[in-house]
Amino acid sequence: MLTSGVILLQANLLSPNPGLIFWTAVTFVIVLLILKKIAWGPIITALEEREKGIQSSIDRAHQAKDESEAILRKNNELLSKADAEADKIIREGKEYAEKLRADITGKAQEESKKMIAAALSSIEQEKHRALDVLRNEVADLAVMGAEKIIKTVLDADMQKKIVNSMIQDLSTKRN
Repeated sequence: MLTSGVILLQANLLSPNPGLIFWTAVTFVIVLLILKKIAWGPIITALEEREKGIQSSIDRAHQAKDESEAILRKNNELLSKADAEADKIIREGKEYAEKLRADITGKAQEESKKMIAAALSSIEQEKHRALDVLRNEVADLAVMGAEKIIKTVLDADMQKKIVNSMIQDLSTKRN
C-alpha cells in the first residue's frame, strides 16, 4: 500500500489541477504585491542610492584625474620656466665672467703699459744722467788736456805724446 500511495501522490503532483494553479497564481500575485509594497521599494531605493554612490565615486575620480592632469601641466610649466630661468642664469653668469675677464685683461694690459712707460722713462732718465756724467768727464778731460797742452811746448811730437797720454788716462779711468 505504501507503494500505491507513493504512486498516487506522484500522479497527483504530475497531473494539472486547475484549482491548485489558480490558488498558486493568486498566492504568487499577493506575495508579489506584498513584496512590492514592503521589500521592493527599499530594495529599489538601496539600488538607486548605490548607483548614485557609484556615480558620485566615478565623478570624483574623473574630477581627481582632471585635477591631477591640471597639476601635472602646471608642474611641467613650472619646470620649463625653471629650466629657462636656469639657462638665463647660466648665460648671465657666462656673460658676467666674460666681462670680468675682459675687464681684468684690460686692467692688466693698462698696468703693464704703465709699467713699461715707467721703465722707459726711468731708462731715459738714466741715459740722460749717464750722458751728463760722460759730458762732465769729457769736459774735465778736455780741460786737463788743454792744461797739459798749455803748460808744455807745442811741438808735434809733444802733442802726440799728450794725446796718447790722454787716451791712456781715459782707458785707465774706465777700467
